[in-house]
Amino acid sequence: MEKIDFSAKGLGSIIVLSGPSGVGKSTIIKKVREKMPELRFSVSCTTRPMRQGEVADVDYHFLSKDEFLRRREAGDFIESADVFANCYGTLKSEVMSIAENGENVVLDIDVQGALQIMDKAAKDPLLAKEVEFIFIVPPSMEELERRLRSRATDSEEQITLRLSKAVHELSFWQKYEWLIVNDDADTAAEKLYWLIRNFSLGVRKH
Repeated sequence: MEKIDFSAKGLGSIIVLSGPSGVGKSTIIKKVREKMPELRFSVSCTTRPMRQGEVADVDYHFLSKDEFLRRREAGDFIESADVFANCYGTLKSEVMSIAENGENVVLDIDVQGALQIMDKAAKDPLLAKEVEFIFIVPPSMEELERRLRSRATDSEEQITLRLSKAVHELSFWQKYEWLIVNDDADTAAEKLYWLIRNFSLGVRKH
């Protein structure tokens, strides 16, 4: 009879969380991590300069432009994007290592990055087994606009651009496996918390 190692950890989950700007992703993640401090948060790579108060390998992995491009060419990133003059990306080896150690890691990723991960998961059976795609949506576009305006951090032009981008991003919701409507941050966080708990118990959609 084949020997079974009951002490071995099961796979953790790579939780890809997307949603339009202003929908409350950061607040929801913060609330979930207060109840689930063991939930890991992905540290992205960037080519932008380190800002005052930031800590290397805690806030970001800071890479030179040449190193970033070399690693992207080598296929090291699970997703990446160019934002103005800087590059951003998530290391595939890092998030998969966390999941393979039986831990859960959350990635706050925009739709463009999530679609890249979906494409890679379609070609990588292990990644497909580990990754879960969750989309956070507002109860209405009117409420999303109210939240963006209440932040009082954006100009009228920026708010218009964010709302236009939100309409585009929301058109991709059916590509995600799970949907959470954030009409109340505490309720949405509780739903995300229990989803992650279920992932840990092996309850998955695929």
